[in-house]
Amino acid sequence: MTFLTGKHLSRRTLLHGAGAAIALPLLDAMRPALAAPSKTGPQPRRTAVVYVPNGIVMKDWKPEATGPDFTFTRILKPLEPFRRDLTVLSGLANHAASKARGGGHAKATGSFLSGTPPKYTAGADVQAGVTFDQVAAARWSAETRVASLQIGCEDARMVGNCDTGSSCAYTNSLSWKDPNTPLAVEVNPRSVFERLFGTVDPSLAPEVRARRALYRKSILDSTRESAQKLAAGLGPDDKRKVDEYLTGIREVEQRIAAAERDPVTPPIGKPSGIPFEYRDYVKLMFDLQVAAFQSDLSRVSTMMLGREGSVRVYPEIGVPDPHHPLTHHRGHPDFIEKVTKINCFHVELFAYFLDRLKSTPDGEGNLLDHSLILYGSALSDGNAHSNTDLPLVLAGHAGGLAGGRHVAAAAGTPVANLFVDMLNRAGLETGSFADSTGRLDLS
Repeated sequence: MTFLTGKHLSRRTLLHGAGAAIALPLLDAMRPALAAPSKTGPQPRRTAVVYVPNGIVMKDWKPEATGPDFTFTRILKPLEPFRRDLTVLSGLANHAASKARGGGHAKATGSFLSGTPPKYTAGADVQAGVTFDQVAAARWSAETRVASLQIGCEDARMVGNCDTGSSCAYTNSLSWKDPNTPLAVEVNPRSVFERLFGTVDPSLAPEVRARRALYRKSILDSTRESAQKLAAGLGPDDKRKVDEYLTGIREVEQRIAAAERDPVTPPIGKPSGIPFEYRDYVKLMFDLQVAAFQSDLSRVSTMMLGREGSVRVYPEIGVPDPHHPLTHHRGHPDFIEKVTKINCFHVELFAYFLDRLKSTPDGEGNLLDHSLILYGSALSDGNAHSNTDLPLVLAGHAGGLAGGRHVAAAAGTPVANLFVDMLNRAGLETGSFADSTGRLDLS
């Protein structure tokens, strides 16, 4: 069933089918319905955080020059095609981690987006602070189907001791809905897909969802009739947009299904449905976020490329050693080189995400024009567990962010100042957040 408003299409039009409810991207036929601008403007603004664990080799990350004439370093090199879309940041510090007790990794991640020192505990009495992404999610929750996405590519465990007496909730999650509620990451692409496009409850046990899937066609097959009725009333440009959008969703669904059929036995603890190759896994998760933003199903996401303290190995790039021990290199050049390779690999994958956002039309621009995407780590030097001069890049142009610059804040500037700026650029008026001392000047 398709809902129409007069001769125009509602922004909230859904394609319905058995077990599916697919939102649509912004179409020309929807523009009259958007004639009265909201505080956030005619196109929604999105915000995302892409997190990398265990710090970064700063000598190969931080550009020497500031302003527009900076040179891309070895690690940042894959992002060079997006120079005008990027603001490289330096000088920012997470003082909350320095004030906290517990493991260096847990303190860093547990306070990164909240600016609040986490309570030192390995029990169920975890406590930190609401994170800036959840401030945005709460403000936009009435306008989207999914208030926020929390995505991970490793270990969703939230209980137990994961770092020197500190709870796994601190190392394995980024987002906190309130001081006592960390939001677990979803590591299974199928669950993310069903949450966005299906009407099957993703909280059901995996075997129940699998059993129901046997009796259900592809989500797109189930909405075919609805899509055909919609297309009959659209102009040529809108028909093309809908066709490209639905083709993209089908391609994502087919990749998930292929991973579920993969005869290769997954590593112990890895759920079925996760692509065997890490590169494919990360790209699939990025594509799901693009689809969520494109259809305005969600405007907020956080994604952990690995949990803090990750011991993932990367044989595909010639690094068979576990990540975390390598970062405690004690100056050993071979270890440093391997960590640098991992850092470069992560940035290459992030470049894929930016390319997908930039190549996806959205109103009078593209998704990257209307987004703020923060990439980086809660640690700079992983060997020292340093919480100062954090390695961060902000991509996108929401709120008029120009890009094309390396902005060096005064040493020790709270990273919360950046979050104040991001919230304001997202159209959410904010005077302060956590331990901020003002709004970071990115002009």
